[in-house]
Amino acid sequence: MSGMFLGYRRPNGDVGIRNHLLIIPTVICANQVCTRIAQLVPGTVAIPHQHGCSQIGADKQRTFDVLAGTGKNPNVGAVIVISLGCEVIDPKALAAAIQETGKPVEVIDIQEAGGSVKAIKLGTEIARRLRSELDQMEKTEVPFSELKIGVKCGGSDATSGLASNPALGAAADTLIRNGGTVVIGETTEIIGAEHVLAGRCRTPETAAKLLYIVDRFEKEVERMGEDMRGGNPSPGNIAGGLSTIEEKSLGCISKCGTAPIEGVIEYAERIPGKGLYFMDSPGNDIECVSGMAAGGVHLVCFTTGRGTPTGSAVIPVIKITGNKQIFERMNDNMDVDVSDMLAGTLTLEEAGERIWQEIAEVSRGKETKAELLGHQEFSINRIGPSL
Repeated sequence: MSGMFLGYRRPNGDVGIRNHLLIIPTVICANQVCTRIAQLVPGTVAIPHQHGCSQIGADKQRTFDVLAGTGKNPNVGAVIVISLGCEVIDPKALAAAIQETGKPVEVIDIQEAGGSVKAIKLGTEIARRLRSELDQMEKTEVPFSELKIGVKCGGSDATSGLASNPALGAAADTLIRNGGTVVIGETTEIIGAEHVLAGRCRTPETAAKLLYIVDRFEKEVERMGEDMRGGNPSPGNIAGGLSTIEEKSLGCISKCGTAPIEGVIEYAERIPGKGLYFMDSPGNDIECVSGMAAGGVHLVCFTTGRGTPTGSAVIPVIKITGNKQIFERMNDNMDVDVSDMLAGTLTLEEAGERIWQEIAEVSRGKETKAELLGHQEFSINRIGPSL
């Protein structure tokens, strides 16, 4: 691997491969105002969500952390926080957390502004000013050692574990060998193979934490009186040829390559260093990717055998498949095809290099299919009841 990627250097030293103006609602009640501002000002993105009120304790803190982490993501150049004015998420505290990065953050209170129409007018004026400032920023060349990627799979079938996941693992190894960072998640999707990942942990303490988060999840499912095998593998997984959760998990973990695991972090927690990390997160596609974005990844590589169109609000999502039929049928959504591995005409190393070249191009500015189609999905994983 050689060369550099192109990025926007932030005041705190971070570098982003995109330069979004992000509009964050602190609460569901502010969603419409945020969405309308984003519609009126090109180059802005809003992240409407269901939360921000009627939450307590760790559940409230999780919403705060995901919103703050998304605002801190290096792909975000500036932020507008939109508050209703009476929710549990403190807009000033949220703005202050994001301002730690040195990027511009503005706050609007809908109740203080005098209602939705006045808040939209004010927000549009601020957004146009901030967008103009961001448009004047120039890209700089940055070594790939500063790149952070997430690896994710969804809508898996038998080709995922046989082709696209191991090929992505080869690309992940390439980045880590050159000083970069890779994050894998999906606690629910390593069950049955957790001992394999535990054996790759750098320290006994890291291995113990990995096993702990798996046990924590299994106990939560048991508390609900359910068996997770009722939903995992999913109906689509089964139709695609996956027979057991163990088979699915062994395929799932291959997408993070062979490097040792440096640490295990909580959902949406900031990635603390370089190398390979495991993030505790659900298998749910949008919640997992949103957690990785809040943790600071620049992009996510997403393998799929059944075909999954979703993207992300602030990071590019590269879709990779080992299923030739899906690549042809859903070409609108797929970025990379490694199905030739199954025909014996493409080696694992060549497939990994094909994925790596796509990562390099996207980090230099190429838009993914999800970006071109306007996919800006965002969702927060919750851990508590609504009041």
